Amino acid sequence: MSNKYTFPEGFWWGSATSGPQCEGTFNKPHKSVFDYWYEVEPEAFFDKVGPGVTSNFYNSYKEDLAMLKEIGLNSFRTSIQWTRLIKDLETGEPDEDGVRFYNDVIDETIKNGMIPVMNLHHFDLPVELYNKYGGWESKHVVELFVNFAETAFKLFSDRVKYWTTFNEPMVVVEGQYLYQFHYPKVVDGRKAVQVLYNINLASAKAIKKFRELKCENNGGKIGIVLNLTPAYPRSNSEEDLRASKIADTMFNYSFLDPAVKGEFPELLVELLSKDGVLWESSEEELEIIKENKIDFLGVNYYQPRRVKVKEYEFDESKGWMPEKYFDYYDMPNKRMNPYRGWEIYPESMYDIAINIRDNYNNIPWYISENGMGVEGEEKYKNEDGSIQDDYRIEFLEEHLQYLHKGIEEGSNCFGYHSWTPIDCWSWSNAYKNRYGYIALDLDTQKKTIKKSGKWIREVSKNNGF
Repeated sequence: MSNKYTFPEGFWWGSATSGPQCEGTFNKPHKSVFDYWYEVEPEAFFDKVGPGVTSNFYNSYKEDLAMLKEIGLNSFRTSIQWTRLIKDLETGEPDEDGVRFYNDVIDETIKNGMIPVMNLHHFDLPVELYNKYGGWESKHVVELFVNFAETAFKLFSDRVKYWTTFNEPMVVVEGQYLYQFHYPKVVDGRKAVQVLYNINLASAKAIKKFRELKCENNGGKIGIVLNLTPAYPRSNSEEDLRASKIADTMFNYSFLDPAVKGEFPELLVELLSKDGVLWESSEEELEIIKENKIDFLGVNYYQPRRVKVKEYEFDESKGWMPEKYFDYYDMPNKRMNPYRGWEIYPESMYDIAINIRDNYNNIPWYISENGMGVEGEEKYKNEDGSIQDDYRIEFLEEHLQYLHKGIEEGSNCFGYHSWTPIDCWSWSNAYKNRYGYIALDLDTQKKTIKKSGKWIREVSKNNGF
């Protein structure tokens, strides 16, 4: 049987997780903002399940990585936790157990024939840096992040060839400083904008450090992982088009442009200046951002954004917010994932691919996350106890078809990672929605390959489907 969709040679078929979502809190020298939030407000988490054990990767990484090999994955992304690797947050001195653990994970990943991709920040800022300095509001924290990055590069870049600085940094801005879905749940547009700037700066400074250490000399590359949610206008009217352009600029291009082009979008700077909320920056910092662009881009895609011209009066009481410039549009008859409340729109895969090709120097990029969270998956169990997640296979195939079209038309995409290999803990949603190729029984920690895990093994083997 020949493939209908064949992907480029050497294509990455992989999956992504993160330290805070799979490792558990065993032996960590510091608490992250999430560890702390769970301690003070456990009821904010679905079924009051916190990050304590999660999928137990800290203890079961050998068995887990063997299962990833079994389902045919050739690459695997996780994150190195700042709270686990670093003992002294000011100097960047490492913790012995953290070094041992990540060395073992990297070696084991390679032993199982998978390319390790290591990310440095997945929403898990050490809480003491928030309490002491205001977290990402502080440029001192930017420097401390660079110290952490330097420690990680020195320890692991002999074996890790693909690094990313941040995962979905826009979510830090949105969750912590605008829409209250991550601790500390502040609503402050001015702080949000400064955090957005500071994280862009932190990423560029970490990249600068990577190059100073000459990590690229042994084949190392460094990028960033951004969640791109293309903004589609309600209509082709000038007003709706402008609303979608502003939404894209604020939520997507505010990180994409500095990472790939080395500068912030003019429209963003213009609007924030006019509104009196532009970040504090120096010429020297902007030069660092300009000089230290990424080698490759990771794109997390889950859902589109639908917008229209502002029809409702903007509520000034909360201060500055992006919604000053557009309203959300509820498109009739859209396909929904009812469990997550997210629209299913695989066509965006193609739109993203072409946008990167045409407007972002056709930079090498890959899909670093894409997936479908489903609640109550145990109702799809077979007699043998495995989950028949045909809906997930269908979702992934549809997204891959549109990605394939973009690649056929010249977009420089080199891989596809699902979220996630093994059902993992997901912030305040905890284990409400499951995403994995491999099911996790929370009570017994037993892991079972789902139908989608057998499907991806075939896809990877055939480099297509």
